[in-house]
Amino acid sequence: MIHKIEITIDVIVHATEDIGKIFQSFEEVLDLKEEDFTIEETEGHYENPIILLNAKIVKKQAQNLMNKLLESLPGEQISELIDEIEERTVDSRFHMRLDKQELIKGSLQVREKDTIKIKIHTPIYNKKETIKTFTEIFQIAN
Repeated sequence: MIHKIEITIDVIVHATEDIGKIFQSFEEVLDLKEEDFTIEETEGHYENPIILLNAKIVKKQAQNLMNKLLESLPGEQISELIDEIEERTVDSRFHMRLDKQELIKGSLQVREKDTIKIKIHTPIYNKKETIKTFTEIFQIAN
C-alpha cells in the first residue's frame, strides 16, 4: 500500500556549527538540497545566534526520503522504532530524532541529544490503525 506521507524536519544550528557542512550532509546522505529548507535566524536563551532550519517534504520526494532513511538506519534501530510506534506517535505523526553529528559524518543514528527532529505524518483516521500503518511504512525498505 502506498501511503500519503509528509515529512517535517527541524534542525537547530548553533553559532559554533558550520551550516554548510550540515547542508552538504543532508544532500549526500538524504538527497535534500538547501532549497528544501527555510532558514530563520534567531537568538538563543543567552542571546547567542541560532539558525533554525525547517523543511516540509511531500509527495514523491517524501517517499524517496523515507526510503533513504530506511536504507541508512541500522536494522536494529528500525526494529526499535517499529516497537516504539505507539509511544512515538501523536495525531498521525511519528516522531523521531537523528544525531546531527552522525549525519555530518555520513551516517544516520537515532538519538535524543543534539538532534535533527523528524516528524512523519500520514493520515490515519482510526487510532487502532496507527501501529499497522507505520509498521507498513517502516517495512517498505525491508
